[in-house]
Amino acid sequence: MKKLLLIRHAKATHESGYIDFERPLTPEDLQEAEVMASRLRAEGIFPDILVSSPALRTLSTANIFTQIMQLPKANTDKRIYDASENTLMEVVSELPDNYSFIGLVGHNPGFSQIFYLLCNCIKDTPTCTVAVIEFDADSWNDVEPYTGKLIYYDTPQV
Repeated sequence: MKKLLLIRHAKATHESGYIDFERPLTPEDLQEAEVMASRLRAEGIFPDILVSSPALRTLSTANIFTQIMQLPKANTDKRIYDASENTLMEVVSELPDNYSFIGLVGHNPGFSQIFYLLCNCIKDTPTCTVAVIEFDADSWNDVEPYTGKLIYYDTPQV
């Protein structure tokens, strides 16, 4: 059994002067990430590790989650930045099998697309949305489209 936690990064600034990759989180949305990480902690949802896009806003979000949930420092995978659903499926299929519950921290539109592709669910995915999808698979390489079961979903707006 494998479980995947999808975390869309918290909202980043749209102020000029930043290239997209280096946009920081807004102060209000740092709090939003803290709230969402605290909700997961309160629900007892603890992935083994997080794998994040290396973009500043995503890595900042991952760092907040790892601190609040007392997880190891997040790994990064540059493929997650600006990834299509096909690239995200590659990332998932290559996750290390010694972990049964892994969190990915990334961006839209790819995260909305992979969310639908994995569990055939249409849900809104505003910034800092979290979702846990469970798979009847022994290896991450065996995870196929439309085979996941959504077992947890939360947004800051809920």
